[in-house]
Amino acid sequence: MPGAAGAAGYDPGALFDFAPQTAVSFSLMMGLLIFALTTALIHLSERNRWTRRERALAAEIAALAGVQDRVDMLLGAERQVIVRWNGRDGEPRVEGDPSFITAAGSPRRALAFGSWLAPADAAALEEAVERLRERGESFRLTLRTPQQRFVEAEGRTSSGCALLRLREVTGDRLEALRAMQEASRLRDELGALQTLLHTIPAPVWRRDGEGRLSWANRAFLHAVEAQDLADAQARGLELLDRADRVEAARRRSAAEPFAARVLAVVAGARRILDVTETPAAQGSAGIAIDVSELEQVRSDLQRQMEAHVRTLDQLSTAVAIFDQRQHLVFHNAAYRQLWDLDQAFLASGPSDAEILDRLRVARKLPEQADFRSWKASQLAAYQALEPQESWWHLPDRRTLRVVASPNPQGGLTYLFDDVTERVHLEARHNALIRVQGETLDTLTEGVAVFGSDGRLKLSNRAFRELWRFSAERMEEHPHVDEVVRHALALCSDGEAWSDLKGAVSGLPERRMGVASRIERRDGIVLDCAAQPLPDGATLLTFMDVTASVNVERALTERNEALERAARLREDFVHHVSYELRSPLTAVIGFTQLLGDETVGSLNPRQREYASHILRSSGALLAIINDILDLASIDTGSMELVQEPVDIRATIEEAARGVEDRLAESSIRLVIDTPDNIGSFTADGKRVRQILFNLLSNAIGFSSAGQTVTVRARRTTDEVVLEVHDEGRGIPPEVKAKVFNRFESHTLGTRHRGVGLGLSIVRSFVELHGGRVELESAPGAGTTVTCRFPAAGGPQRLAAE
Repeated sequence: MPGAAGAAGYDPGALFDFAPQTAVSFSLMMGLLIFALTTALIHLSERNRWTRRERALAAEIAALAGVQDRVDMLLGAERQVIVRWNGRDGEPRVEGDPSFITAAGSPRRALAFGSWLAPADAAALEEAVERLRERGESFRLTLRTPQQRFVEAEGRTSSGCALLRLREVTGDRLEALRAMQEASRLRDELGALQTLLHTIPAPVWRRDGEGRLSWANRAFLHAVEAQDLADAQARGLELLDRADRVEAARRRSAAEPFAARVLAVVAGARRILDVTETPAAQGSAGIAIDVSELEQVRSDLQRQMEAHVRTLDQLSTAVAIFDQRQHLVFHNAAYRQLWDLDQAFLASGPSDAEILDRLRVARKLPEQADFRSWKASQLAAYQALEPQESWWHLPDRRTLRVVASPNPQGGLTYLFDDVTERVHLEARHNALIRVQGETLDTLTEGVAVFGSDGRLKLSNRAFRELWRFSAERMEEHPHVDEVVRHALALCSDGEAWSDLKGAVSGLPERRMGVASRIERRDGIVLDCAAQPLPDGATLLTFMDVTASVNVERALTERNEALERAARLREDFVHHVSYELRSPLTAVIGFTQLLGDETVGSLNPRQREYASHILRSSGALLAIINDILDLASIDTGSMELVQEPVDIRATIEEAARGVEDRLAESSIRLVIDTPDNIGSFTADGKRVRQILFNLLSNAIGFSSAGQTVTVRARRTTDEVVLEVHDEGRGIPPEVKAKVFNRFESHTLGTRHRGVGLGLSIVRSFVELHGGRVELESAPGAGTTVTCRFPAAGGPQRLAAE
């Protein structure tokens, strides 16, 4: 063992005599020694290299420190803030002096742009910063704070970082920005002013130093009828005439404003303008205001004021107006006459106190124990806000109602109304009311007056007795509801009282007169009426008509019986007329056969008898036909056959029908018609029948040797037929009834008839839409005029 060998003695040869374990240990030791040596050498080499690196970094740090010192010195040279973002989501790093942005607090508050910038600038900066960080877009903005300071913002990217530089603008740049801002503001104001001037209706213009038009608004261009400013300048159009322009130029050269009211032609119309032109540093500016309507209104106002003065002078009420200094500025003639004051004194504008003193001296004011206090109370109305009314009882026994009304501009307006007569009338009125009450109590009709509140205000004795009210109850002025409840106990039907109650308590605009009849349980019949009065009250009247109702019922029953008799008579006449017509037609036919001797010859006497039978039968048939025609008119079933009717020919045909009677009576017939009378539209048969009836009447009431005249005339709208006779005429008492049916008057002549002729005439004429007129007097003959419409008329006539 090595330890044992060392202990026994040293053997040099034994150094190379190793055991395997010793060799491994030795190798390991030598390896470690070599590793340590190599490591030491490498360490020394690296140490030297890092020492050199450290010296280079130290030198670089020193250089960077110098650069930083210079940067800090540059940053500190002016107030600015630099914000850096590392990457899109990196936290911002703020460096610099933010005192020009935020007075206190963290520098990071500079990133709250809205807290120190105007809202529009803050939004623009935030948007620019967002584009810088997202897309790397550089920008440069000039921002403005609420304190009107300017901040320059510059954004750019560097080495993957976004940088924002905020720097306060100072010095010349600040002045330049302020000048630019002011210029922009002035441009905006100028543009707004020009826009405003273009919208106003008054012409506005500007002239340069040489007096030439340099600008005008639309109203000016419209007034001079120019398309635009260049057109007005090229054509030399001006609003004012030459004399006014010369005067304006003279004032402009003297640096004085020109102001005048002139006449000018504006868009082809002559107007009145208030022109003002003021000199400026580089020319002048002017405006023209149209005062034509103002002048018209002023003239109208002046005329109205003069008319009011004339009107006030015509009033019987005395009027006096005092200004805020209590001096008289206006009075009317009634005021001067009321107080009998001198016109010169009133024209001098005396004070209210002076007028009161003069009136007191003249003993024209109410007697007062303390005139000074009374006068002060009267003058206190100048400080009042509401009109004051008082009554003055003058020594001459007159009574005045005095109203002192404050004026809006200060002062008072006095109204002196002489109510002496009114006071006397009121006393007389009260006396009349008492007389009226006594008069109402003497009436047999019940009278009650209800006020607008529905309460009984007035009633008479008859009303209380009719409805059994006590005088004490009436003095309580009961409501209409209480009166109705009390009255219904006596009535069998309450509908009439309901109507009366509605008339009393209805709305004012719906109040109307009501009339009804009340039948009470005791058999009394009352006619009641409700009439609204002008003051809102309602008058009720009750009249006992029991006796007249009984008479009326008897008369009604008799009238109904007479109507039934009249209908029975008409039915009888119609029935008999129809029943007689058929056999009469047969009689006429057989008589004509006998007269024609177709069945055998007749002797003269038989022939005369047949002629009489034929004439009598014809007359009877005419009467029956008339009755049937009237019956057809009564039922409304008759219709006209409208056709052109020759007037002259129709008259001649009707005349031929009465030739025999004219010859028998020795009466002459004259037909007076113009040659060009022509024709008109009518029923020819009915017109001939009208003329035949009129001629028959005229012949019947004429004497031998007299003349019957038929005239025809045409006007623009009418055809007039007249039949005139020279007979005895018709008395006034008969004239009113000649057109009635079955009215027959012989008037001392041999004429006989059933009284249907003129009734048929009137019915046929009215059926044509015309009218009949009759003129007659005893001894002057009779004229019947029929007026037909020239163009035809109605074809039906309502039953009478």
